[in-house]
Amino acid sequence: MSTRSTDMSNQYEMSAPPVADTPQSYEPASTQSSIAEINNPTPSVSAKALKKQAILTVIAAFTLTFTGCGLNFAFGVYQDLYETTGGPFQDASPAQIDLIGTLAVSLMTIGAPFASAWTKSYGPCKVTVLGATLFAAGNILASFGTQLWHFILAQGVLLGCGTCLTYIPSVTVAPGWFDKRRGLALGIALSGTGVGGLVWAPTLRACNSYFGFRNTLRMTGAISFVLICTAGLVLKWDPDSQKRNELNSRGNFKIPLVNWNIARSRMFVVKATAATVQAAAYYTPIYFFSSYARSLGFSAIAGANFIALSNGLSAAGKVILGYVADRYGRINVLLACTLISALSILTLWLPSSLLGGSQNVSALFISFTILYGITAGVYVSLFPTVLAEIFGVQHFASINGFLYMLRGLGTLVGTPVAGALIRSGTSTSVTKLPSNFTSCITMAGVLLTVASIAVFYVRLEAVKPVGWRWRM
Repeated sequence: MSTRSTDMSNQYEMSAPPVADTPQSYEPASTQSSIAEINNPTPSVSAKALKKQAILTVIAAFTLTFTGCGLNFAFGVYQDLYETTGGPFQDASPAQIDLIGTLAVSLMTIGAPFASAWTKSYGPCKVTVLGATLFAAGNILASFGTQLWHFILAQGVLLGCGTCLTYIPSVTVAPGWFDKRRGLALGIALSGTGVGGLVWAPTLRACNSYFGFRNTLRMTGAISFVLICTAGLVLKWDPDSQKRNELNSRGNFKIPLVNWNIARSRMFVVKATAATVQAAAYYTPIYFFSSYARSLGFSAIAGANFIALSNGLSAAGKVILGYVADRYGRINVLLACTLISALSILTLWLPSSLLGGSQNVSALFISFTILYGITAGVYVSLFPTVLAEIFGVQHFASINGFLYMLRGLGTLVGTPVAGALIRSGTSTSVTKLPSNFTSCITMAGVLLTVASIAVFYVRLEAVKPVGWRWRM
């Protein structure tokens, strides 16, 4: 992608997406006249200052995903703790406790249309500070909870809304600052999710043991507020997007509807399908790494280490493969990683659940953990870059918000269904037999296969108007 000509770059980023069944431009008539002005960088801003702000934007986005997403992905620490803690969780089932974390992760993207619209209207700084307030309040209020529903509302709903208002601005603002290195930039920014899961999980476990989970929640709320607010003060729109937002400013809380010309295109429908089914499957291995490892005879500590290993590899994969995507095509790498993550489930994880006590089972599961950890998270980091590339930067904010909402809905459905399939096993303890996970594993593999087919279709459609190009 780095070798595209300037004309091709403008075709993708400042004009309509190359979709055969859509008009030449999705831009409203009122703004088409301003495209020439927007195409030219602001002359009063030096290239050095723009480069500095671009780097600061990536650092800020990394901090936001490290804090908000990282803490959400480390919820397994609280899951294990709450299942063995009395008081508010005395009679709660693991499924009821799991609802706390599921709501937080789902709402992180379900509210994306609101977060995206407010980021355009009021700026990323204000939205992020609001998110920091909700995020901190969720943690602190949960620390005073005396019943399960208190934690569901505070550590689930409120925390999820706060994460949404910090995560969505970061992935909406960052792509506009880059073109040739957009994949690498988003890979670094979103590697914060993996690094956060790697760092926060052992930190929370140690703090819960030393200070108690209530004091840990309060400290987490205070620390996260400082980190998120600091990052939010740095986060800014690039000059071109800022001009465009001013031209189309609503000045209110209305949600920007996706342009009908885009929404009715086959490309959009297929991309939306891929985003939804990938999200429905993506978190299944992450949520059940530990319990499945215990079914193979690993200790609880080893099970937690599998989660840490997966998060660490995910962070590295997003950065390295983001760089590869810039050189060899972002859609190409997105397709390859989605397909490999599906095959890793069907050829490594699934057989490990069927072979029983075979000596090769542990090796299969470890291999799956490594391969899935490297490739699966790349979809998340390349997802915004591909949207900007296909549909144009001028439509990115509303499309990004809507498709992230679909991903949240996919997560909200996929993870509970996976848990239900595990609990339908025939043994009295679902953590004792790997075979009890077979249906859950099969579901995840099939969904990722469907997502791979959809991305392949997007790849084919993207080259129709411009002729075959292997770098896309």
